[in-house]
Amino acid sequence: MADPPSLAPLGLDRVRSWAGCPVDDLEGAAVGHVHGLFVDAESGEPSWLIVRQGRVRGTLVAVPLRECAGGGGRVWVAHGREAIRAAPVVDPARPLLREHELTICAHFEIGERVGRAAEVAGRAEGAVTSRPSP
Repeated sequence: MADPPSLAPLGLDRVRSWAGCPVDDLEGAAVGHVHGLFVDAESGEPSWLIVRQGRVRGTLVAVPLRECAGGGGRVWVAHGREAIRAAPVVDPARPLLREHELTICAHFEIGERVGRAAEVAGRAEGAVTSRPSP
């Protein structure tokens, strides 16, 4: 029996091309716009999409990049609008520490044994785990 197909990671250039695109939740409701992204501090691979909620002065939150899809000038997030609105706020000019990432993961119900949470859980306390993408 063949192994199940795996999703290829989204490339940095592709995710960067989403800058400014509208972001919708899993039901198609408008959430905000792509403001930027965080990349893994060790590998440089994209890890979080930064979404600006609201207009010019809206809050900025990180959503799990692995749970995003983009195309046709839009991005969809596999979470409801209320979950995204209640997500921990991030500063796109500052790196994320291990503890902050685990808090964001917990908010989106990503257990410490899967996905991004599993990647950062074993890193040192207080370690920078993601940094803003230039």
